[in-house]
Amino acid sequence: MLQRSREAGDVLVIKLGALGDVILSLPHITRIVESFPQGRVTLLTAPEYRELAAVVPGLEVVAFPRKGFVAMWQVMYWLLGRHFKAVFDLQGSTRSRIMTLLTQAQQRVGRKTGISYTHVPADQDDSTHAFQRLNALLDMAGITPATQKMPDIFQDRSSSAVSAWLKKHVPGDKKRVLMHAGSSPHWQSKRWEEAHFIDLARQLEACDFSVIWIGAQDDQELNQRLSGAAGVDASGAFSYMDLVALGQHAAFAITNDSGPMHVLSMSGIPVYAFFGPTDWRRSHALDQQEH
Repeated sequence: MLQRSREAGDVLVIKLGALGDVILSLPHITRIVESFPQGRVTLLTAPEYRELAAVVPGLEVVAFPRKGFVAMWQVMYWLLGRHFKAVFDLQGSTRSRIMTLLTQAQQRVGRKTGISYTHVPADQDDSTHAFQRLNALLDMAGITPATQKMPDIFQDRSSSAVSAWLKKHVPGDKKRVLMHAGSSPHWQSKRWEEAHFIDLARQLEACDFSVIWIGAQDDQELNQRLSGAAGVDASGAFSYMDLVALGQHAAFAITNDSGPMHVLSMSGIPVYAFFGPTDWRRSHALDQQEH
């Protein structure tokens, strides 16, 4: 079991990405912060996830770009200048293993056996969900495992920008459905067929629902085509936390296996997701395994 230091600046958590993985780790990061009430817990992550992580009370967030030699050198220089007593590597990549080793912390918790870590959990089956694999790290450190229910600190959101957007683009009292038909550009195979999304959206409108197509700027061309057939285009209209707030104005969401699937799970609404080449048992959104 890991011995918990209480000195200021003693704990580092590494979680660099990607979006869905960062969200899955938020309950675990919250548990780590709660387990070191007298110390300072620092999260090392990418700039685009700073807003999400900043919601965790008591967490210091330090962000560095994930790509580029200069950025990597800056991270290493920063790590060498700090004195962490414990490190939790929730990433498990080659880069994060190097970062963990550089800290020279007395206690380094990671996912797989190697010189980077002093504490690793037992090997797990490949079908184990990412959430449970992170819980194994907490258990190794003597920390109470997290539950798949997203803490209320993430669900209790409000946004004047979201309210104003809804008033302008989706007026009325109809129930709202959020739909995300896109995916990472590197995972085109995760996308359900566009024509099927259009058919589903039209059926929902026939049942008196308002359909809102969400996504980043990369989804704009797709969402323009979809909203031309049914629903309203909201591409690039919301930050991650605003999207959480938007979810609280919806009855449910329908997505592919994507980052927005995980973001919307933070709203506490049902998220119905389509899985193709990936195994839903390993990567479903938090508390959404029944949807």
